Amino acid sequence: MSATVAAPHHHGTPSARGTCPHQPAIDGLRVALNAALLGKEDVVELVLCCLLARGHLLFDDLPGLGKTTLAKALATAVGGRFARVQCTPDLLPSDITGFNLFNQQSREFEFVSGPVFSDVLLADEINRATPRTQSALFEAMAERQVTIDNQSRKLSDTFFVIATQNPVESHGAYPLPEAQLDRFAMKLRIGYPSRGSELAMLAAQVGVSSDRPAGSPVVDPSQLRALQHHVAQVAVSQVVQEYLVDLAAATRNHRDVRLGLSPRGLLTWQRVAQARAHLKGRDYVTADDVQDVAGPVLEVRLPVDNSRAAAIVADILAQVATPKVPSV
Repeated sequence: MSATVAAPHHHGTPSARGTCPHQPAIDGLRVALNAALLGKEDVVELVLCCLLARGHLLFDDLPGLGKTTLAKALATAVGGRFARVQCTPDLLPSDITGFNLFNQQSREFEFVSGPVFSDVLLADEINRATPRTQSALFEAMAERQVTIDNQSRKLSDTFFVIATQNPVESHGAYPLPEAQLDRFAMKLRIGYPSRGSELAMLAAQVGVSSDRPAGSPVVDPSQLRALQHHVAQVAVSQVVQEYLVDLAAATRNHRDVRLGLSPRGLLTWQRVAQARAHLKGRDYVTADDVQDVAGPVLEVRLPVDNSRAAAIVADILAQVATPKVPSV
C-alpha cells in the first residue's frame, strides 16, 4: 500500500536523511544489531522502532533464532545493563522485582534488587510463568517502577523488556492475558535466516571462542533518552491521526476480532509510526509509516490465531481509505 502524505506545514520543513543530529547514533545502532542478527535488516528496523518509541517487545518465535543474542547486543549498544529471566512455573514475583532482606548485623531490612533494575530485560518464555508472576511485570512495563512492601522504586528511564514465547509448545504454558499483551508495543517473529546468512554465521564463528566480547556501546543512556525524546516530537498531521482513529474503529468492528484496539494501543501505534518516520529520515508521519508497523502493533493485541493475524491486519488496512494529500 502506498500513500502520498504531506508534512503539516505548521511543524516545519521535513528533515532530509543525514541532516538529523542523531543520525550517526541511529546508524551505529543499526550496524551493531545487524552484526548480531545477520540477514534480518527488516527485523532490526522494527526492533529500533520499538526501542525509540519507548515500547516493549514480544518475540513469538521458535528457540535458537537469535533472540537472546539480539537482546544482549542491544543492551551493549545502548550502554545499558542486561538482565535475563528464564520464566518457569515456580518463578516468584520477587524473583523479578526483588525483595527486602533482614540483615542480622545491622538489624535493618536491606533491599535486594531484582532483574527489572536493568536497562534491557530479557524475559525468556514468559508464558511459562504463572499469571501471578507475569503480573509482576505489569507495573514495571507500564510505569517503569515497581512497588515492594508499599514502597515504589523507580526503574531506568530507558527500561526495555524483550519477552519471548514459543508458539509451538503449549504444555505447561499460561497464555498472556489481553491486559498484559497490551503493554507490549509490538510482536515480532525472526524466522530462519537465509542460506547466505547461515554460511556467514558459520564462517564468523571459526576460531572464535564462545566468550567473545559482545561489542561496545554506541550510545549512552542519556543519548538514548534524547533520541526517544526527539522521536516523540515527530509531527503527526490531523489527517494521519484521523486515519489512525478510523483504523482503530475498523479493528473494533471487524467480524473476526473479538476485542478491538484499545486507546492505549492507538497511542502506541502513533508512537511506533513516529519512530518509523524518524528512522526513514523524516520529521513527519505518513500513512505509509502507519501501514508499515500495522502488523507488529496489531498482532500483539488482537486475540486471533497467528496463522490468521496477517490476513486480518491486511483486511483492516484495506477497509479504510488511505489518505491522499498533495506533496509539498
